[in-house]
Amino acid sequence: MLDAVTFTGKGGLPSPYAVTDLASASIATAALSIAELVQKFGSGFPPAVSVDRRMSSFWFGWSIRPIGWDMPPAWDALAGDYHASDGWIRLHTNAPHHRAAAERVLGRRANKDELARAAACWSKHDLEKAIVDAGGCAAEMRSTMEWANHPQGRAISAEPLVHIVTGERAIGRDCTALASRPLSGIRVLDLTRVLAGPVASRFLAGYGAEVLRIDPPGWNEPGVIPEVTLGKRCARLDLKDAKDRATFEALLSKADVFLHSYRPGALDRLGYNAAVRRALSPGLIDVGLSAYGWSEPWGTRRGFDSLVQMSTGIADRGMRWKGASKPVPLPVQALDQATGYLMAATAVRGITQRLLQGIGMEARLSLARTAKLLVDQGDNCSLPPLVPETVADVLAAIEKTSWGESQRLIPPVIIESAPMHWCDPANSLGSAQPRWTSSIVDA
Repeated sequence: MLDAVTFTGKGGLPSPYAVTDLASASIATAALSIAELVQKFGSGFPPAVSVDRRMSSFWFGWSIRPIGWDMPPAWDALAGDYHASDGWIRLHTNAPHHRAAAERVLGRRANKDELARAAACWSKHDLEKAIVDAGGCAAEMRSTMEWANHPQGRAISAEPLVHIVTGERAIGRDCTALASRPLSGIRVLDLTRVLAGPVASRFLAGYGAEVLRIDPPGWNEPGVIPEVTLGKRCARLDLKDAKDRATFEALLSKADVFLHSYRPGALDRLGYNAAVRRALSPGLIDVGLSAYGWSEPWGTRRGFDSLVQMSTGIADRGMRWKGASKPVPLPVQALDQATGYLMAATAVRGITQRLLQGIGMEARLSLARTAKLLVDQGDNCSLPPLVPETVADVLAAIEKTSWGESQRLIPPVIIESAPMHWCDPANSLGSAQPRWTSSIVDA
């Protein structure tokens, strides 16, 4: 299948790491999984795949272009990097309960300046531990060598990029791939949050899958929702409420793919461990995501792309490369984005396997393992900068989102006879009912 893909475009994102290579390769991986599905159940031959490195780099940033309105802020007012007494630490306070955890440790502060003075009284290690123990999200900046010698860094090194376990026998379903919409008839139940999981389900929706995103009451991610809900329906369920649990179980029983990014063990505590999920939906393609991997000691730690970059040495390497006095992250949230496309590729391979062999699949990925993939490639070779965005890079079609009209960048990949496009615009969380709209025909 590798012979079916070609790469176009020159230049790269500015970074000590090969971020543009990661972008184009991960998108190509997802696209090749679609091409394989088309070959085996559609045309009989592998369709040509063309990946634009430049557009892949842009899609690793933001694909949406609002018309007459602004995207909500991506970060909480207190989120950011702070200098502790012995080095840098990043606090992630976007979720209200994560901000509250930081405030329990550092006190309620009116602004970043006040928070910085409080953080300066702590060592970075002690502050990280205190906030994590309080239920919050923080990461001290380590070097790549420090991470390699850290117990979790060593644990991540032993994990595969994608951990796959063959599932149980499936109930046959008529989901023959169509050349133009290869995932038509596939149902994806999405229990993921910013940003990797939503990137995965957006890709699947782009090739015809019905994606139903489920969020708990009150949850919101205003800074990214217009970007990642393209092509999806978004509903709310409280998995601690008996009626909503029954609805969720009915949805899962009819799902082909289940994407989830709850911390390892969280679904188990809600009564939905892997065995229960398999019993509810025999043959399920079950793809899970974590921040710091699935091994101890940090397997259950809360985390996000920006935190993992601090922990794994990426931000430290950027600082040294730039000759800066503070952490320098990747120019885009590449760990999230790349892991999202790898999740999508894994899900599609699971669909192909189920159609061929009648069995399901369980898979696990993590941001930290994707970080290792990037770091292991070594320093980025000197590449000219990407040509700046032009009018020709934006689709002419108007997308009528819940926030106003917008446009999207042209897709970063072209699969012969199977264009990537979305039938539904981006919409707000909780804007739909928790139900499937497509029908399933058992074979």
